[in-house]
Amino acid sequence: MEEIINAFPGAFRPFCRALFEQGAEPEEIRLRVGQPVMALGKGGEYFWSPTRGLFQGRAGEGYFWKDSDMKETLNRMSQYSMYALEEEIREGFFTIRGGHRVGVVGKAVCEKGQIVAIRSICGLNVRVARQKRGCARDVLPWLITERGIYNTLILSPPGVGKTTMLRDCIRLLSEGSGGLPGQKVGLVDERSEVAACYFGIPQNDLGCRTDVLDACPKAVGMRLLVRSMSPQVLAVDELGTQEDCQAVEEALHCGCRILGTMHLGGMEEWKDKAYLSQWIERGFFERFVFLQSGAGGKREFSVYDGKRQKLC
Repeated sequence: MEEIINAFPGAFRPFCRALFEQGAEPEEIRLRVGQPVMALGKGGEYFWSPTRGLFQGRAGEGYFWKDSDMKETLNRMSQYSMYALEEEIREGFFTIRGGHRVGVVGKAVCEKGQIVAIRSICGLNVRVARQKRGCARDVLPWLITERGIYNTLILSPPGVGKTTMLRDCIRLLSEGSGGLPGQKVGLVDERSEVAACYFGIPQNDLGCRTDVLDACPKAVGMRLLVRSMSPQVLAVDELGTQEDCQAVEEALHCGCRILGTMHLGGMEEWKDKAYLSQWIERGFFERFVFLQSGAGGKREFSVYDGKRQKLC
């Protein structure tokens, strides 16, 4: 909380503090030049003005974000070293202290069809990082084997909590849980979402035996970790490309256990995912955890074996 509050100019800190202290439970803070300051959280959209404070209702009655506000905020978020964040910003986001991810939009500078920089930043999306320790505790017993863990894929539609579940599985495996000794875990965190590294240091708790390769393409990172860090478990978020899948197969042949995630709308859609269907047919993965939103938005999980037979 304090990391986000302190990232804002002094005049806007009451807005941030009110979000956290008045029950809004913010997930995103949206800042667009020429548009009202907005937060998305429990109960919907929230706006702010110096006179009314935090409120829900008419957007036009809120404070309109200025270019000068944007420049001062970016300076504070980058500790007055924007050039140090240029590579991250080129990917559309950067991470601030506390593991909070800040998405950016502006004028894309392209060369040969590739984005080489983003200039004239006009919009920020501050995504509030919350680590949910213990959320994987009920899932983990289904994944443990006498050899360590089963090769496992966590599946769900977007926004249901695959990354959150993966993060807590990594922490529990690294520390040791359910009678399983602590495992050496290698994490390839291509989008800096799992560990939320800030200048290379994970801001989330991933356990004492976890090595993180931050902001590295998944396929390259998997091969590098296998060669250099001898992980017992190789963790990776959002598998999908042909290169990712080849790297997974190589890691499996090297004796690593794989803990990964993949988008899937429902277990009946597995045939629509070319690599997933191949892995099932070839028996590469022994456990599939499917997440979905239940009543009241509560996350529910089902566990399947390698032949897609439901276990729980």
